[in-house]
Amino acid sequence: MSPAWPAGQKLVHLDLKGAPPKMDYLLKLMEVFAELGADGLLLEYEDMFPYEGELKVLQASTHSAYSPEEVVSIQEAAKAKGLEIVPLIQTFGHMEFVLKHDSLRDMREVEHCLGTLSPHGDRPLQLVMHMLTQVVERHPELTTLHIGADEVYLLGEGEESRRWLLGSPGRSVEQLFLSHVTAVARAVKTTWPHLTVLMWDDMMRDMSQDTLRDSGLVGLVQPMLWDYNPDLDVNKTVSLLEKYSGAGLVDVWAASSFKGSTCVHTCVPSSQRHVDNTLRWLTVAGSVSPAVHLKGIALTGWQRYDHLSVLCELLPVSLPSLASCLQTLLDGQFDAETRSTISSKLGVSSVEVEAMERISKDSALFPGRFLAEIIVDLNSFLNSEEVRYFEHNMFLRGWLSPYQRQRKTANPLIMMQIQNQAAAFLTELQQKVERVRAEMSRLYPQSTAQEWEEEHVWPVRAPLQTAMEHITNCLKGTLPGRTLQTF
Repeated sequence: MSPAWPAGQKLVHLDLKGAPPKMDYLLKLMEVFAELGADGLLLEYEDMFPYEGELKVLQASTHSAYSPEEVVSIQEAAKAKGLEIVPLIQTFGHMEFVLKHDSLRDMREVEHCLGTLSPHGDRPLQLVMHMLTQVVERHPELTTLHIGADEVYLLGEGEESRRWLLGSPGRSVEQLFLSHVTAVARAVKTTWPHLTVLMWDDMMRDMSQDTLRDSGLVGLVQPMLWDYNPDLDVNKTVSLLEKYSGAGLVDVWAASSFKGSTCVHTCVPSSQRHVDNTLRWLTVAGSVSPAVHLKGIALTGWQRYDHLSVLCELLPVSLPSLASCLQTLLDGQFDAETRSTISSKLGVSSVEVEAMERISKDSALFPGRFLAEIIVDLNSFLNSEEVRYFEHNMFLRGWLSPYQRQRKTANPLIMMQIQNQAAAFLTELQQKVERVRAEMSRLYPQSTAQEWEEEHVWPVRAPLQTAMEHITNCLKGTLPGRTLQTF
């Protein structure tokens, strides 16, 4: 048994770059986050922030960004529940939602990499500060800001970066990275001295302690070390945290995951996988030296791997996982008592969403529970072997092969058996999809329901529809008045 999470904040990460909840649903979720033990929200607005003026182009195009009034509502609801809002605004890597626009593409580090901002000249820093200014001004009680800076792909490969690297002996990509994040952090601290600045740590992991100590970041930022692996290497992570502390970056954060880190297209999360990651982080927290000031942990819930990738698990199916991770942090373990506490808080029988049954009629305990249930049901149907691999079953391969389809040779009896089965699957699928679509559209924009359906349903439905078309085509030759072709 590990001790409970040490003093420090527990932030729930809301990734709004995909499937942004409608406001009434978001406010209900925030209430539940607080009840489950969260202290704050790491709010990654991305294209859902109501940018204005020249930056209005950054707002989402498939659905409406949150309005200024809704941003106020988020803050008021958070304050009422004792949740601190920590906006996360990307300022270097993962700027796809910014650099995809033609008017800003000239600030890409490399033309074919939409995510990485060029660190050269005045315009990139001006752009970043313009974005941050609008966000900070919309959050008058803000105390902490996260500037991202993870996964800055292809840094150093742009023409200007190559010239910079060759311009003086000893220059490196590490220095190039540090020069930009230091400039951003310094500009933030100069403009808003009261703000605490967080940043992702991954681009600094291979840097020496001396490089970090001399980087200019000491006193400006607090690194947030992320690792979502259920088999997280405790010793390596402890060593990394102590390296940061030894370089002068004594205030550090951890980042675990409750969804969105298993696979880019996962539909339903495994609570146990994320609990295992949380337990590893508890071991890390209990193993670091007193010199490491662990300020808190962010439980990340990625909705996309990046702005242009598919949707990860939606929040309703992920609430049991989040509840499990938060309760594990509170209890310092994940045992039968912990499971019982989670079940009581959510009103369900199991911490695994695929196995849960209702034990309470109070829907406020688990907002979105019905959607979670019908997503699980539909996902189970879609992944049943007879449906997902319909085109590979014995009858299609034996009596409806490409050879047979081309020559329209058919055994009417077998064709009708296949046709009946495909029709039955399509009818059941349509019924389940319509129910999910209707409920999802209550909680999310219509565009989210459409995207989710196209991502998860269409690839399974298409082979069924294709088989029906092939069968109809083949059976035309067996109707009265037609000649059946034979081998």
